Amino acid sequence: MTGARRSWTDGSLTVGSFLKPYRVASAVFHPVWIPDALDPTVERLKRGRVIAGAVAALGVYTFVQGGFAFEEMLENTVIASAVLFVLTPVTVGVMLLVWRRTGTVRQLRTPLVDSLKLLLLFVGCVLATVGIFQASERFGLVPKLLLYLVGLWMAVLLIVGAVRLSGNFFGSAAVHRCLPPLLATVTAWLMAVPDLFTGDLHGLSLTLGIVFILGAPVTVTGLALLEMRRLKQRYGIRLTAHPATLPPTPVGEPPQVPPQVPQQAHPYGQQHGHPYAPGPGQPYPQGNPYLQGNPYQQGSPYQQGATAPHAPSPRHPYGSHGSHNGQNPYGG
Repeated sequence: MTGARRSWTDGSLTVGSFLKPYRVASAVFHPVWIPDALDPTVERLKRGRVIAGAVAALGVYTFVQGGFAFEEMLENTVIASAVLFVLTPVTVGVMLLVWRRTGTVRQLRTPLVDSLKLLLLFVGCVLATVGIFQASERFGLVPKLLLYLVGLWMAVLLIVGAVRLSGNFFGSAAVHRCLPPLLATVTAWLMAVPDLFTGDLHGLSLTLGIVFILGAPVTVTGLALLEMRRLKQRYGIRLTAHPATLPPTPVGEPPQVPPQVPQQAHPYGQQHGHPYAPGPGQPYPQGNPYLQGNPYQQGSPYQQGATAPHAPSPRHPYGSHGSHNGQNPYGG
């Protein structure tokens, strides 16, 4: 939570990008200063929360009865924007009072101001879109078509922007990781409960109306609790703790695995088993060096059938010239 100014977009927007409103919405309503999800599980929980929140915001009629009432969608969008404009600062203010026990508000000034800017930008786009469609009814055919084209461009911008904002909830994740699920839960309940009290069930029976209308906020609440539980157990992020006191949580940090010590090579080469045992590449011949490979004669001089160099020969050493019929030449 530093005080340094941060850029809003990544600089990828060009003049041609404005022909694709979804690219503009992704860059404008999900600035680069909003942190990414910590792991894939948190990202999946966030997406489920976004879908359930969309059902609560756009109305049960669109999703249950299969109809698409464009005017009702605009009306619900305006109501949701008004609720967000009041509810978001109030909820964040309550949490700031809780966090003051362990930190200061000054430490969170930069992300709070940026989050407020994002909220005002979205509410302003909603009001501008509704105003364009209402003003188109007052003009002739050509101006009406032009205004409708602009209105459709703004509608795509808002739809994509609403999806992006439902995940980061106006950049409140930059303030505290647990703020988006908390704000989504409170908003979903405040959007659904008035339908029960006003009886706006769109032709559904009371039982089905209660099930479908309360199904979205209940789903949002369950997914939000699972998300905050994972943030607490895996990363030590608690909702009641001041963001400045939370441990650092780098995005995409791999699980802690004890490093494996590489096997050190033998200083005299690779050896298997006993260092003096024969093996591949052994410089000495296997077996007794005095029994094989004698450089002076074939075989060992002590093998059976060999004559010792100092033993007397059965014949005279000078041949048969000194022998007399095999007898000793000196007699006996």
